[in-house]
Amino acid sequence: MPAIFLATLYEYSPLFYIAVVSVCFVVTCWIVLGWRGMDVPVILRNSDENTSNTVICKKQMKEVRNPFGLEILNPDTATLDKGVTLRPHCLEKSILSCYWGCSVQKVQEALQKHVYCFQIQTPGMLEEALYSEYLYKEQHIVQKQSKEEILIQLPEDSKIEDFGAVPRTRYPLVALLTMSDVDERELYPIVSMLTIIHIPDRSYRMPCRIMYQYLLTSQGQFYDLKQLYMSVSDNPEEAPEAMTEDVSRDKELLEKLGISEEEMQENSAKDCVVCQNDSVNWVLLPCRHVCLCDGCLMHFQHCPICRQFVQETFPLHSRTPLVE
Repeated sequence: MPAIFLATLYEYSPLFYIAVVSVCFVVTCWIVLGWRGMDVPVILRNSDENTSNTVICKKQMKEVRNPFGLEILNPDTATLDKGVTLRPHCLEKSILSCYWGCSVQKVQEALQKHVYCFQIQTPGMLEEALYSEYLYKEQHIVQKQSKEEILIQLPEDSKIEDFGAVPRTRYPLVALLTMSDVDERELYPIVSMLTIIHIPDRSYRMPCRIMYQYLLTSQGQFYDLKQLYMSVSDNPEEAPEAMTEDVSRDKELLEKLGISEEEMQENSAKDCVVCQNDSVNWVLLPCRHVCLCDGCLMHFQHCPICRQFVQETFPLHSRTPLVE
């Protein structure tokens, strides 16, 4: 049909035919090459093009003060027989409640009850949600901003040797941090923190580690904390003898410039993996790699470390005030 139309048009007026074809050609060039602000097709783009046309969603950040923190001090040596040493970090006086052998199903039900039924703000509320589906319980008082080391250990007469084969129906250890004073719970949006810890036994000898960590809020929500992966430069503890003189010279130079060795190591460990010029600031989701600075973020649609497609991002440090 187009061929018949063009042939008829040429017979009617050759000059008008040439004008119509020229206009169609120019319009096609405008559309293909993007002369009117349209995106240039990928096949026609310059490989050295710096800017990316794909818009990556940026999560809106909200500042939240977390009053709880929990650290495992002996992950390599912790066992079911020897126990595990924990160090809580609390901004207010709190209670550390530890439950050995908690039912996996009851723990997940307790999180749902925090959302739909009642808020888990005290150890008693958690025990009510668990229906006593645990093997042993112990509690410790944590003073405000204390760095006390607490040994969590089963009694010798417990006769607990393992928690079953994988997949398990019980978590080895569940630690709950709650505030001891009722008035202080209204000062923070987070009312408790639930930490699920793996303890190696004779059936499953994987080293001790934190499996899951949940923050329970006063609005009846809970958030699963995820680990961020940062690119850190290796700093050997001992330098070779041949490099001793160079190291001492570097230290003298740093002293003259008024820069401490710790600050130098910290800054070098957080350089952008692309430009090596600016500090990293952006978290890439869903891979959770922290590897790009403000300037390099716009040039990447895939994570430069794992090559996973970037769906969302959020900054570690915002240049604009955070939304409250």
